[in-house]
Amino acid sequence: MQGLPHSSLFPPGCPSMAQRSSPSLWTPLPQDSPAPCNRFRHACCSHKGDVYLLGGRENMTLRDFWKYSVVCNEWTELDCSSEWAPEELEGHTMVSHQGILYAFGGLTDSAYNDWKIPLWLFDTEKEKWRYSQGQTGQPVPVNRKGHTTVVLGSAMYIYGGYIDMRGASQEFWKYDFDTGVWALLSGVQAEQGPGPRYGHAATAHPQGMYLYGGLSGLREQRDLWRWSQANHTWTYIKTYSGPPRLVGHSMVLYQNSLLLFGGCESHNCPLNDLWRLDLTAHRWEKVAAIKGSNPPGKFHHCAVGLGRGFQPSGTGLTDSPTGSPTISKFRPFKNKLSPSPHQWLEGAIELQTLQPEKRGLRDDEEEDPKEDRERRTCLVFENQDAFQKTWDFEDVSDCSEESIEQHLPEALLVIGGKPLVGQASLSVWQMTL
Repeated sequence: MQGLPHSSLFPPGCPSMAQRSSPSLWTPLPQDSPAPCNRFRHACCSHKGDVYLLGGRENMTLRDFWKYSVVCNEWTELDCSSEWAPEELEGHTMVSHQGILYAFGGLTDSAYNDWKIPLWLFDTEKEKWRYSQGQTGQPVPVNRKGHTTVVLGSAMYIYGGYIDMRGASQEFWKYDFDTGVWALLSGVQAEQGPGPRYGHAATAHPQGMYLYGGLSGLREQRDLWRWSQANHTWTYIKTYSGPPRLVGHSMVLYQNSLLLFGGCESHNCPLNDLWRLDLTAHRWEKVAAIKGSNPPGKFHHCAVGLGRGFQPSGTGLTDSPTGSPTISKFRPFKNKLSPSPHQWLEGAIELQTLQPEKRGLRDDEEEDPKEDRERRTCLVFENQDAFQKTWDFEDVSDCSEESIEQHLPEALLVIGGKPLVGQASLSVWQMTL
């Protein structure tokens, strides 16, 4: 079976990812111009149905900033040229909290940058950057690359990274969004934690965070750690089988499990494996891909989970009565837009491009390219009641950003990463279970 086209959509009555254990369906999403160039060591996060992408490296370190509309499969380049915006960055992180994006680290190593606090804030409503000066007399983290950042409540937590002239770090920092105050959490317990490392992956959990793999010294690791926010302690998690030693991989929280993708043990063998860890049984499962839809091996990529089953970047998690992670304020998926009839692959979750009927043109009238692009690119979701209705593009604009965010289908986007394989535009793959 050949891979499905990128203009796919959730079929009517298709079960969610949580309702069954099944092979993964991988679908490439070709990007039309304008779009970012392909890259690695970049940073991504999601906010209100959009994915933001900052910097990274192609042939050189990049200083660009983009917003991707998941619904319309469309990129918009945002300003990153002001004096308050970040410089060229690679190996940095970016997270979202209450409409503000926080980019940390990734500066070019130099004596000039040693004194800088590598933290920038972007207001998604005003679309303006602000540089964080920090507070006088307080300890602050120095520049680093290959660290991880997760959001828990009203703070972000940064672990490890590679610091110029020092090597791998085991520093564990907390930044309070409300007060702008930094705190070093490493403390005495640091010796009992993951230790110095970079190129690892981490994700938030209602009770803390999980961390896997990365480089420690000159050796890739395959260990899994959990940090308890309540006790401020690290615990090594013994698991059964599981992924190999990895660096440059990604990991996200989905329901009560971790999804880990890609990475490599050496730069010559990027992997395309998808692993799922049940956080109750602590048992790894290698998730097979539907035949013909295998993604390429990737490392130093970004992975962004969409839909109510995933943890949205920067959104607070709440505990369910059973202790399993749940996402607050989500309603059952429903959308007034409808796909055209399609022969669905059984059990597959897909995306499909809206194709409204074109109005008739006079002999001397040409198609408006902008109007054609708007009709062509807007993705739509499931609504069985609206199957026979034809929608104009104006109907799409009625959906608020918050509504779109809450009703997005469950999918994982894998964005960019090495190898670049000579592809000019950004590599984007969609995964559904």
